Amino acid sequence: MDTSTNATTNNAIYERARLSRDVRFDGRFFVGVRTTGIYCRPICPANPPKPENVTFYPSAAAASEAGYRPCLRCRPECAPGTPAWAGTSTTVQRGLRLIADGALDDGNVERLADRLGVTSRHLRRLFTRHVGASPLAVAHTQRLHFAKRLIDETALPMQAISAAAGFGSVRRFNDTFRKTYGRTPRELRRRREGTVGSVSLSVQLPYREPYGWQALLDFFAGRATPGVELVQGNRYLRSVRLGEQRGIIDISKGDAALRLCVHGIGTEYLFSIVQRARGMFDLDAPIDDITDVLSRDSSLRSWLKSNPGIRVPGTWDGFELTVRAILGQQVSVKAATTFAGRIAERYGEKIVVPVEGLADVPDRLFPEPQKLVRARLESLGIIRSRAQTIRNVARAAVDGSVRFDLSQDVDEHRAALLAIKGIGDWTAEYVAMRALKNPDAFPASDLGLLRAFGNPDGERLRPAALLARAKAWRPWRAYAALLIWGSEKGSGG
Repeated sequence: MDTSTNATTNNAIYERARLSRDVRFDGRFFVGVRTTGIYCRPICPANPPKPENVTFYPSAAAASEAGYRPCLRCRPECAPGTPAWAGTSTTVQRGLRLIADGALDDGNVERLADRLGVTSRHLRRLFTRHVGASPLAVAHTQRLHFAKRLIDETALPMQAISAAAGFGSVRRFNDTFRKTYGRTPRELRRRREGTVGSVSLSVQLPYREPYGWQALLDFFAGRATPGVELVQGNRYLRSVRLGEQRGIIDISKGDAALRLCVHGIGTEYLFSIVQRARGMFDLDAPIDDITDVLSRDSSLRSWLKSNPGIRVPGTWDGFELTVRAILGQQVSVKAATTFAGRIAERYGEKIVVPVEGLADVPDRLFPEPQKLVRARLESLGIIRSRAQTIRNVARAAVDGSVRFDLSQDVDEHRAALLAIKGIGDWTAEYVAMRALKNPDAFPASDLGLLRAFGNPDGERLRPAALLARAKAWRPWRAYAALLIWGSEKGSGG
């Protein structure tokens, strides 16, 4: 099928979704309305315009770059995120993740291109092809949408919102909003005065339904590092370090969105916290695409009925997760959690950040790599070989031979980890799954996965046979792994 045929097919699907206000397509495309000059979500409650007056765009940035302004009624900034890997090249996937992490706050596309190993010209060409907008347009729309949500959802002063969204100056912030919305930020807030929250550092994180919150919360609860993380009731809390600031993030579930509260951290880090929290809780997963592929397998189909909103838990810090994965080699989840808590207690920084209404809160930061390069981990009950592997990973992180930022090529990162003695396929794939958010990572040697497809006599499937079966699950094998671990037959992670 050629490009024009693909476009025609997509447009027909988008038109049906627009007319039926199909929530499954919310955030997956945007509708530019030529007669009004605005762009909307496909679920916009306004009377649908005539087909000849609309144009479909793959991203909000593409609609914005085409000259449309955001709809004040359906609020495109509140749409569930578009998954960074969906229908794009690997370079664009990594680029979108880096932009979401603030890589273009300085507007330097050349530096971003260098991190991705391509020329800036080629990067612009790739973004135009796959996203419909330039990297700078993506970053600009991202900042604009984030600021708009803070205006609507918080009581933060405009100067703080300007700084949090990376506008550089209040004048630029005001000018941008006046040009985009035809109103100043203060005028926009007055339109929604009755809805502004009372907690200044609290924002909503929209997700795509169905969403398996309880399964995610249970996963984090079973692996919460004592002192660093805590699951209490319907809330997940953990200590965080950003620059010189120390604080706690507090996440709970609301209607169609998670509620993120930040304690002890200034607004200048709020955007970064939001992006990392979205990754941790896998809010942008294209669940319909995942379900469509995995349900073709009869076993996975039955498990999907019990967990239709499957998500892959991410992590706040890639180094921390890697240490945790090493601790989990050939021991129970409970034992690995105990060892992680001992490391945090011995080598982590003590913090005191009060959270209103809670007496028990995280009070330790997980140690940074330099703290573990010469750590005597054996005294904590960790076997010598495993302790040495952790020290080797810490040393590699300090000297830069292993990095955990989102610019990483998955295959290169995997090779760098495997070069460290004591790290095998299971650890490398587990880190790729949770730290690098690779949706196709798959730890085929995991005993829980192998046991799930064994014969009635208890004989486990061999890794090669599991990999052969898992070919049909691509590119969503990480989700298959979580689905199996959460079933009655599998356990792991």
